[in-house]
Amino acid sequence: MKNQIKHRILPFMVFLFLINQSIVLAQKVTDPKYAFIQNERLGRGINILSADPIWRDPLKARMNSDHFRLIKEAGFGNVRIAINPFGFALNQTDFTIDPTFFIALDWAIQQALNNKLMAIIDFHAHIAMQEKPLKKKAMFLAMWKQIGDRYKGFPSDVLFEICNEPNMDPAIWNEIHSEAYAILRKSNPSRTLLLGTINGNQILHLKDLILPENDKNIIVAIHYYSPIQFTHQGAPWSKKNKDLSGISWTNTKSAEEVIKKDFDLADAWSKKNMLPITLGEFGAYEKAEESSRIRWTDYVARQAEARNWSWSYWQFDSDFIVYDINKEEWVLPILGALIPKQYKPSR
Repeated sequence: MKNQIKHRILPFMVFLFLINQSIVLAQKVTDPKYAFIQNERLGRGINILSADPIWRDPLKARMNSDHFRLIKEAGFGNVRIAINPFGFALNQTDFTIDPTFFIALDWAIQQALNNKLMAIIDFHAHIAMQEKPLKKKAMFLAMWKQIGDRYKGFPSDVLFEICNEPNMDPAIWNEIHSEAYAILRKSNPSRTLLLGTINGNQILHLKDLILPENDKNIIVAIHYYSPIQFTHQGAPWSKKNKDLSGISWTNTKSAEEVIKKDFDLADAWSKKNMLPITLGEFGAYEKAEESSRIRWTDYVARQAEARNWSWSYWQFDSDFIVYDINKEEWVLPILGALIPKQYKPSR
């Protein structure tokens, strides 16, 4: 008899516990400071998997589980997982995502959580989206519904970033992101969402962003690559800068003031709208001289931190790298610019 009572009580107690946890989370989410707390927890991070073969064939993956441990040990708190599911649509009706895609994404999220790293699922299909975005909207929304449904039970350490660098007219972007927001809030009412500005997530377009009303569980994402002639010199995909070289960045007062002015503009917007800022991307391409890259990266990271922004460096592997997978070693000067305790470069 006692065992029967015990078997009946335990499931009920578990049920009460889960209900209580849901109430506690709901109370936290309604707190206008919740997104700021989430942003503080994000802290310093790295973009990952943008060009990794893992998406098509896990056996060809460059990143492995040990890299997540190394990222955590180095002092990072988040990974921004760049996803592009557009190439995985099984059909053009309901845009079902190929299960192969989710094998990679499930693995990356779980590796992040296993290593106590927060995970940002970043919809990184901006190149496809910028070409006739309204025609891509149906696919975009259908895929977010699938992603939202799949991860709705995951912990609050997983965040959704609606779209990376939405390069389109602001009215179109406001229309698209508002519809994506509505879909995600149905399946993930308590999930912290990241919402970025148009044209490369530029700071000057914060004024164009129309945000959901009465929802403060949002972090606004900006990117920073200024001066672009320095950060993108020699980058083969950059039409205006691919032939540039030899451009340095020295932390003169005037050079620093440009960055401060830009960041102060974003900070003022953040305070006015009572929403936190994350610097979702920043970095300088390898063709720039190393000493300038170190100075610029260090200065941008410290300025972001001075304003209590989280940040995610672009990126772990491929280009702008902070870790050399081929050699299986950190690029110590860049790591030291991001997290000074790791390496003290000579100035």
